[in-house]
Amino acid sequence: MSDNKTPGFDTLAIHAGASPDPATGARQTPIYQTTSFVFDDVDHAASLFNLQKLGFIYSRLTNPTTSVLEERLASLEGGVGATATASGHAAQLLALFPFMEPGAEIVAARKLYGGSINQMGNSFKRAFGWNTTFVDSDDPENFRKAATDKTRALFIESLANPGGVVSDIAAIAKVANELGVPLIVDNTMATPYLCRPIEHGADIVVHSTTKFLSGNGTSIGGIVVDSGKFNWAQSDKFAGLTAEDPGYHGLKFFETFGELAYTFHGHAVGLRDLGVNQQPMNAFLTLLGIETLSLRMERHCENALKVAEYLEGHDQIDWVEYAGLPSSRYHEQAKRYTPRGAGAVFTFGLKGGYDAGVKLVESVELLSHLANIGDARSLIIHPASTTHRQLSPEALEAAGAGPDVVRLSIGLEDPADVIADLEQGLAKAAAAAPAAAE
Repeated sequence: MSDNKTPGFDTLAIHAGASPDPATGARQTPIYQTTSFVFDDVDHAASLFNLQKLGFIYSRLTNPTTSVLEERLASLEGGVGATATASGHAAQLLALFPFMEPGAEIVAARKLYGGSINQMGNSFKRAFGWNTTFVDSDDPENFRKAATDKTRALFIESLANPGGVVSDIAAIAKVANELGVPLIVDNTMATPYLCRPIEHGADIVVHSTTKFLSGNGTSIGGIVVDSGKFNWAQSDKFAGLTAEDPGYHGLKFFETFGELAYTFHGHAVGLRDLGVNQQPMNAFLTLLGIETLSLRMERHCENALKVAEYLEGHDQIDWVEYAGLPSSRYHEQAKRYTPRGAGAVFTFGLKGGYDAGVKLVESVELLSHLANIGDARSLIIHPASTTHRQLSPEALEAAGAGPDVVRLSIGLEDPADVIADLEQGLAKAAAAAPAAAE
């Protein structure tokens, strides 16, 4: 392509990082299902292991198929580099790994995916001694109030799972910048088609590629995208990237690789030592999904809005939280951060509470009751009894996953059929507990 013009989003979604295979001429990216790669000679091997030359050594570190996925997502997000991982949770671990240490702290939004709350609130502390403080992200100043001299990062979701809360990325990025720590944004629910957090000040973007990027419910994966804009040398808090690394004969990543330091560290240390690499087959299937990302996200958003409007007028529904609705407190914020649509995932509250939610998910026929989002199929779940069940009643409410909450991920079906299925499911839920639904 010409260097005179940056290709458009749809062009990048199909072409970024890829070219015809030089050996065979294959137009689609091949699946390099191999553990390792042959060296030209001893000097070639040494230069690769010393990070003096780019190339492939072992698929835990780099692989040609996953490299295309990394370059494509870096291009779509406006970053300088990326590291593909085994899952979204692996991406969050790898994102923090380069600069965290025992006793270091994260300040995170309270409204996150339940698994992320558990990972950051419990597992990180138990395994690594990393402490997390959760705050109400609706007020960006809460991040400043919770920060200490041990804080190493702020963490939010652009669109929060399960409620579709729209974060004020720019305002929170301003706080992170003033604190001198990176802002990490999980952009899974929005995808770079709806929101590009780096343009609003985010330093690092993570995804569960399992969801909308793949779009077909076949492949677990994650990715970490680096903006290349954070100055790791601004303080002594980020020694993992600025101090001598004993595993590479004293090499200093930020001094040596500059804006690519974080990405190089992700591969050369993070994947090497944590072993959370994405498999080539999963990367291949995700690349296929990304080729149609913009078309799918348009339909996801259109369908979600129609279903949300239907539910908002239903007499069994207490409330609907979808930023695409004018009634949403996040509607104006969505116009700023997700102008192409408010996503496909949202929640609503059943007047019948917990029991009605359980009955509804057991009664639907077209919608699938499972723990995922971002599929071509419409999905439903009752978070309090599944994805968020590890949380206390107080934490459930704070996370937007109270006992009455049902989460939908609206797919690509005819929206009239999705609405019809919800209608018959709601009727069964009301018949099972008529008094509770009044």
